Amino acid sequence: MGRRSERLSKQGMLASDLAGEGDVIQVVSRAFDVLRCFEGHEARLGNLEISSRCGLPRSTVSRLTHTLTRMGQLVYLPRDQKYRIGPSAVAMSTSMMKGLQLRNLIRLRLQDVADQLPGTVGFVIPDRFHLVYLEFARAANALGLHEGTGSRISMTSTAAGFAYTAALDADVGDALIAEMEREIPGNAGLLKSRIEDNRRHLREHGYVVGLGTWSPHINGCAVPIWSPQYQTFVVATIGLLSAMFDEKRLHKEVAPQMLQLGAALGSLLEGAEGDIFTNRIERKPLPVSTHNNNKIIKTEDTNELEAGARRPRSARSVRARDGRR
Repeated sequence: MGRRSERLSKQGMLASDLAGEGDVIQVVSRAFDVLRCFEGHEARLGNLEISSRCGLPRSTVSRLTHTLTRMGQLVYLPRDQKYRIGPSAVAMSTSMMKGLQLRNLIRLRLQDVADQLPGTVGFVIPDRFHLVYLEFARAANALGLHEGTGSRISMTSTAAGFAYTAALDADVGDALIAEMEREIPGNAGLLKSRIEDNRRHLREHGYVVGLGTWSPHINGCAVPIWSPQYQTFVVATIGLLSAMFDEKRLHKEVAPQMLQLGAALGSLLEGAEGDIFTNRIERKPLPVSTHNNNKIIKTEDTNELEAGARRPRSARSVRARDGRR
């Protein structure tokens, strides 16, 4: 039990290649794969569509959807002969989203950067081979990129994915890429070819870039941040039009602001107790200075973390080399 816990705590993941053991309960893993299919605008799916997305036999999918429906995680729609997310799944996610104070602080930090750069700034967390936007902010004049809370982006072709995988211990990162090659053949090639360069750039500069890898029109810059809550890395990322921000501007103008954002978010996460979603913060006005004047923005969702975040302290980032890599 102790050794299994140690493996699970190693940067928040258990890769079969890393441990050399098949101690993941496959039916549980597959059930979550089924639930992951219900995202975006396609809320209604049949067994055949789920089977195609998951790469699982239709008979297996049929048993899983039946069980998930009995549990309330899915609902069957007889008229459409399809499924959609059920009340139990909604209730579970809603209960997790009650405490938003820390997330509001994160959003304010993202907006600070978005007010200065015409792009979409995001705070993303890993979910198997993807990253999910937990919070985002967008400049009023942002063009070309319209991700929002809950959006999923590929780990294999984005600056955020490059930063996340580069921050992982080499054995963990290599095991994850090997699993990608088995599960999503063809998608992991770009990430694998860049991983050593990404690791080196992250060690030397503290951030990673992606130049037209997700879209030829988008350049990105991302900073990984250690999360004590989840024992793995989360990522602050920004996407900008490549026509406006070429590689030189990305390194010179964007990277310094993203490094400051990473340090600020790292301080917030370091000062937070428990889960990002928990509700432990006192409600009182939060002063945040805008860039153009001394106007104070107030929000009811504030905290004692703000004072802690402003105390002089070393940011828990990859660049700090604090031993958590």
